[in-house]
Amino acid sequence: MVKAGYRLLFLGGLLSWLCLAFPATSELQRLQHRVKPDGSLSFLVVGDWGREGNYNQSEVASQMGVIGEKLDIDFVISTGDNFYDCGLTGEDDPAFFKSFTDIYTAPSLQKPWYNVLGNHDYRGDVEAQLSPVLKEKDSKWVCFRSFILNAEIAEFFFVDTTPFVNEYFTDPIEYNYDWKGVEPRDEYLFSLVKDVDSALKASSAKWKIVVGHHTIKSAGQHGVTVELEKQLLPVLEANDVDLYVNGHDHCLQHITSTDSDIQFITSGGGSQAWRGKISSWKPEEMKFYYDGQGFLSVNMTGDRADLVFYDVFGQVLHKWSISKQLHDAA
Repeated sequence: MVKAGYRLLFLGGLLSWLCLAFPATSELQRLQHRVKPDGSLSFLVVGDWGREGNYNQSEVASQMGVIGEKLDIDFVISTGDNFYDCGLTGEDDPAFFKSFTDIYTAPSLQKPWYNVLGNHDYRGDVEAQLSPVLKEKDSKWVCFRSFILNAEIAEFFFVDTTPFVNEYFTDPIEYNYDWKGVEPRDEYLFSLVKDVDSALKASSAKWKIVVGHHTIKSAGQHGVTVELEKQLLPVLEANDVDLYVNGHDHCLQHITSTDSDIQFITSGGGSQAWRGKISSWKPEEMKFYYDGQGFLSVNMTGDRADLVFYDVFGQVLHKWSISKQLHDAA
C-alpha cells in the first residue's frame, strides 16, 4: 500500500493548490434514480457501440434485451464512443436513430441510458449529444459531460475523461476535436478533479462507482491511461471507490488492484472488437480478459453485487460477486 500512500500525499497537495488557484467551481449535475421496492438495483453496461448496427452491434443489443428482461433492469450505462467514427454532426444527424433508437428496441432497454462521452464523440459536435433535443427525440437518452446519479444504495460518478488525454491536444492526427466547453483545459480539469473529489467525500452511499470512457488499468490495445493514473486514480483511492467502469478498449475485462480495493472493469464490447492486442499483466490482478463483443450486467443490494459478462450470444463468460461486509471478491 506504499504506492497508494504516495498517491494520497500527492492528491492532498494537488487539491490544496487547486483550492487556491481555482476557488470557484460549480457542483456536478445530480440525477436521482429509485431502487426497486425490494431495495435492489439492476443495470447493464455497454460501451463503444455506435456503428449503425454493424460489427455485431445489433446482435449485442438483442442479447442485452434478453438479459435486461430477465433481470428487470433499472437502467443502462454507456461507457462512451456512442457514435462512430466522429460523433454526431448535429442534433439532426440521422446516426442518432440509426445507431441508437433503431438498434436498442427491446422493451427491457426502454429505460434511462446514462451516457458519458468518448474520444470519438469529441470528434463531432459534442454539444449535440448534450442537447435536450436528443431526449425529445428518444426519452431514454441522458448525457452530460460529468454528473452524479444517486440510486440510493449506490452513487455513480460519471467523469468526462477525454480532456485528460494529452495526445488529443498535442497530436490529433487528422481529427478535429470539439473542445468547446473544455478550454481553457487546465481550469476545466482542475475543477473537474476537485468536484469529483468533493462529491465522493460527501457521499454516504453504500457503493461508490465511477464511470469514465478511458481505461485506468487495462491489458488491451490502449492500455493504461497515464493521465488518469496520475490525476484521477489518487482521488478514487482516497475516497473508497468500489468500481471504476470504462470502455475505450474494445473488450471485456476485470482487473483488481494490489494497491487498493478498487476493481477495474472494462465493458467496451458493444460492436467492433477482436483487435488481438493483449499485453501481459500481473496474474494476481488480472481476473478475466475477453477480446470480443459483449456487455456487463450488475445486480446489487446494499451489501452485495453480482456481476456477469456476456458474449454476443448471451452466454456467460465470467461472473463474480463483491460483498460490502467482507469487502472482497468471491
